[in-house]
Order: sequence, then C-alpha cells, then structure tokens
Amino acid sequence: MKKLIATALLLLGALHTWGERITVPVNDNWRFRFAHQVNGEGRRVDLPHTWNAGDALAGNPDYYRGTGVYRRQLEIPKEWEGKRIFLRFEGANEIATVFVNDRFAGEHRGGYTAFVTDITDLIDRNGGKNMLTVKVNNALNLDIMPLVGDFNMYGGLYRGVSLVAVDPLHISLTDHASPGVYLTQRSVSREKAEVSAGVSVSNFNESDTDATLRITVSDGKRDIIDRAVPIRAAADSMTRAQVDFTIEKPRLWEGRRDPFIYTATARIVLADGTVADSVSQPLGLRYFSVTPDEGFSLNGIKLPLRGVNRHQDRAERGNALLPEHHREDAAIIEEIGANAVRLAHYPQADEFYSEMDRRGIVVWAEIPFIGPGGYNDRGFNDLPAFKENGRQQLRELIRQNYNHPAICFWGIFNELKTHGDNPTPYVAELNTIAHEEDSTRLTTAASFLGASDPINGVTDLIAWNQYFGWYGGSADDLGRWFDATHAAFPQYCIGLSEYGAGASVYHQQDSVKPGIASGWWHPENYQTYYHITNWKAINERPYVWGSFVWNLFDFGAAHRTEGDRPGINDKGLVTFDRKTRKDAFYFYKANWNKDEPFVYIANRRHERRSNAVTDVTVFTNRKEVELTLNGRSLGRKKADEYGTATFTGVRLQTGANTLTASSASTPADSVTWHLAE
Repeated sequence: MKKLIATALLLLGALHTWGERITVPVNDNWRFRFAHQVNGEGRRVDLPHTWNAGDALAGNPDYYRGTGVYRRQLEIPKEWEGKRIFLRFEGANEIATVFVNDRFAGEHRGGYTAFVTDITDLIDRNGGKNMLTVKVNNALNLDIMPLVGDFNMYGGLYRGVSLVAVDPLHISLTDHASPGVYLTQRSVSREKAEVSAGVSVSNFNESDTDATLRITVSDGKRDIIDRAVPIRAAADSMTRAQVDFTIEKPRLWEGRRDPFIYTATARIVLADGTVADSVSQPLGLRYFSVTPDEGFSLNGIKLPLRGVNRHQDRAERGNALLPEHHREDAAIIEEIGANAVRLAHYPQADEFYSEMDRRGIVVWAEIPFIGPGGYNDRGFNDLPAFKENGRQQLRELIRQNYNHPAICFWGIFNELKTHGDNPTPYVAELNTIAHEEDSTRLTTAASFLGASDPINGVTDLIAWNQYFGWYGGSADDLGRWFDATHAAFPQYCIGLSEYGAGASVYHQQDSVKPGIASGWWHPENYQTYYHITNWKAINERPYVWGSFVWNLFDFGAAHRTEGDRPGINDKGLVTFDRKTRKDAFYFYKANWNKDEPFVYIANRRHERRSNAVTDVTVFTNRKEVELTLNGRSLGRKKADEYGTATFTGVRLQTGANTLTASSASTPADSVTWHLAE
C-alpha cells in the first residue's frame, strides 16, 4: 500500500499542483468472511468481488443472501496532513455499512449506485494503520428497491473502492456521490450551444473562503472556452456555483455516426493561484426529440432506435466485472450494429456509460423499480421508507450520470402491477423528481399492462415488454398489437422495451417448431424465426421510437429451470460466457451493421442431419451470396431487404457435406453437416 501511494503521489505531483485531489484504488488484499463465520480473518479477495459467483450461477435458487464482512488495512501517508479523506464505493449490493477503526463511518442503502463516506475524523494521521471494515448485506429488504427481479441479486463489493484525498475546499464528493459538476445543455443547435456548468463546492475550512471557479472546455486540440467567476464558499457547508458559456458552431455528438465529445474541466483556484481541486467531465452536445408518429430524432435527423438490453453479469464472475469485461460487451453491441441500449434493470457501472458515450450508442438508464409480471410478488410496497429509498436511488442515478451524453432517457419502472397498493401516484412523484433533477432528458418506463391502464401515461414515453410467440400467442401478433395500440392511444410515444425467445446452442432441430418457455427444450432455430418475424413488424412501423431485444447476453437467474441447464435466462443473442454468437445475432448484424462485410450460414450447429433435402439460409450485409456444396457451386442469390439469402432444395449426400457461402471481397463462411445413412 505504501508503495502504491508513493507512486501515486509522485505521478500526481509531476502532473498537477499539490492542492489537487489524489485518488488511489484500494481493491487488493481484502479479507472476506460471512458474518456467521465469527472465527478467523477470512480469506483474501480482491475487488471487484461477489460471494455468489458459485452458488447462484450453479442454479441454486437458495443462493446465499445475507451479510458478508470485508476488512482491509489503510495506511494514510503523513503527507496528506490537512486534507479531507474520503472513501468512494462504486457499488455494493445492497446495504453497505462502513466502519473505520471500529467506529461507524456511514451506511448506504441501494445496491447499484456509488456512495462516498468521509473518514477524515476517524483515521490515524500519523502514518499508523487503520482498519477498514465494510459489512454488506444482499438479503431482501422491504424498504429497498428492488423487491423482486428475474435476475440474481449478487452480494458483495462488486465494484471498485478508492481512497480520495482533497483540499478542505474542493468540488464536492458527497453530492449524492456525483462528480460535483453538472453540465446542463440549455439550448443546442448546429449553430450554437448554450451550456450552464453548475458546480457543488464543499468548504471544510472554519471560515468563509474566497476563490475562483474556472471552467475550460477543450475540443481535444485546444481550449475553446475559458471562463472564471469569483465564489465565496461558506464555512463548513456546500455551495452551488454556476458558469454559463456559449459554443458557436459546435461539433455535435451524432450517435454512431460521429460520437464527438468535448472535455469540460472545473477548477477551484485559491487566492494565491494554487489549484485546490479540479474535475473533468465529458460534454457531448446534442439535442433530441420523440413524437408519437415519427419516433426518435437526434440533432434534427430521424433515428429509429434499434437496440438491445444488457445485464451486468457473466459466467464465472457474476456481477464482479472488470473494465475489460465492460469493453468487451460494448464492442459486441457495436458489432451487432445496435445504436441504442437499455441498461436493465438498475444503474450500471460508470465505465459502461462512458463506453456508450465514446461509441455513440444511445442509453436508456433506469432505477431498480421492478415488478416481474409473471410472479406473485410485487415490486412496490406503500411504505414510507421504501418510497424514500426510491427517491434516493433516482437522484443518485441522475446526479452520478448527469454528464454522459449517451443517456437520453431516465427509466422509472419495469412491469409494475396496479392492483392492491397502486404505485401509479408514486410513479408520478418519481417522474416529477426526474424532471426536477434534469429538465433536458425524457422519462420512460417498461410496462406489461394493457394500454388503457393509467400508469402507462405518466412518463414522457412508454414502452412495453411483449413476448408474442414465446409466452403465448404467435410471433405474427406483434404487428397487429402495435397498430391497435397506436390507433387507440395516438398520444402515446410507443416503444418496445423487451422482446425475445430462449435458445440453447445445443438444441437443434430440422423443422422450425417453438420450444416450451418453461421447459428444457429451447431450439436455436426457433429463436431465429421469432426475431426475424418480430423485427419485420418493428421495422415496418416508423412510429416505434425504440425497440430493445431481450437480451443481448444470456444472464444468471438462479430460480429458472429451463433451457439446457438451470439458473440461466437463455434469451440472449450471445451465450453467457460471450464465446458464441447465436444465429439470431447475425440476422440483426445483417440488418444493422453495414460497415463490416460478412456472410454467415445459419443453422450451422445442426451438424447431424436426417433430411437429405434442406434449405440453406445465409445472413449477410452484402447484396449477393454464392453457395457451394463440396466445392460445387449452387449459384448466387440476392439478399432480401432483411439481409437474408435462402437457397431452397439443397440436396445433401450421405456423410460429410461442406457448405461455403461467399461474396465478393468478403471473408467466406463454411460449415460441415453430416447426413445419416
């Protein structure tokens, strides 16, 4: 730890003046035990860590939901004398209680947002060792969101922890664990952008302090904005200061086409010219709108949002993801060609929002106000403490992620029931809070109720979770449902927040027959058929403001007993370990990704064949495909408007059959199928 801090001090001393903040990760060398294990120090773990990577992912519905204890020594260097010392936790599920030297330091209730604890008055400043203890509880609590969920509630310190040292006068760390800088886009056009930079300033000095707030904006080459205003920070309090500026002829954040981001930096400058603190934030200038008939537009250009949902877990690690895991998921979203993502059903890691900023992918971010429609449990209790926790989590979501240009929508709820304790008035309250916190973005929600239910009209936009063809009905029903709903409620901006079907890459069949949603047979080719049918219905209706496949990745759900093994929701287009893209993935890639030439033979994993005559389907984003069988050309086919070329009546020979699909200047794709005698 001493070496790590010494290195950080040297690096920061070389880059900044002494007054600026120092941030040191403290993710290594923790000791972990369960609370009921009263003897011993526990075992060593490094963060991020969850204790449910084994039991929950093994499909044990009774995976451990209780209290785990994390302990670690902290050594505070003498050079930090006079600074305020904070701990920043990026995420702990779901109640985290913090102690320093066996003295209570703070508690946070909510598993998916960051929180900050001031430990200045609890530490030994003479270079002595300090014991940090964090007790984390992921048991069900009736006063904390979420109450239910069709996913695993992994426990632990599953995101990183940092030690932060700052000047007594600094940009606040404790304003709901936000960056302390709020870049509000008052008015944006291609001609001019008017921005207000609001900055929360904390002053721990014993007297009022005069300083200067300086805002600079860089385009990556030079500072194009440099504004400064005097501020007086009252003693022992938080002050809000504001600097307004205008950028002429701004370069806009254009989504996938050009995700350009300025960098805005706020500095607190003392009277002697010393920089006491600084914080840099992304500034992606854009404007957007949604109408009931035309859907979503970005910077005045219509842009139907074709997206996916994402859960933040994966095989073997649960939700304890490293930065490279977030980057890999972001790259797969980019590969499929999606231009939007719904981050279900809770706030996700800051690294992932930043990846979406950089890649130009529009984000729907939401709080964990969840009531899975298929379960008897409810997602809402009309308890004062529960409602206050929801207000807290919404404010944390918005303030912590206020400056991410990719976020265009704040999600308020998912699949709430309205009988019994009716959550509609409370949803309206949350909707009001969202607009008070952020007047520049739209609110939305994911409903599963009939369109006439009043809860659907509370948020600015509404979307539905619809599984026609999987949980009842036919895949052909989606288009009819869209049209009937749009006709009956023309004032609604209608989206599709979830649609999908389960699929195992091990379940193959000759004909296209549906699997059983709650059973053990989830054939891959039916998932492909389901998505082809649903996507056509979506694509033909320009009023649909956004659609989001459920889900991009298989994810953990310990209570599920279906598919090829228990504990997995297999509706993903990609397997839980991210190693295999299912056939439906390539159908969407053919429709959404026009930049990466490819051909892909579908039904490839159905290697053992019993029918000598079969159709061969190829997905591609090229105009034409040639198919060969054992080196003999079967001719060329033009791909239809949905990136599909079908070769009918292909006759296989007994034994091995090698099929190769190719298109000019595009890597060929080959499969080998075996026909039984």
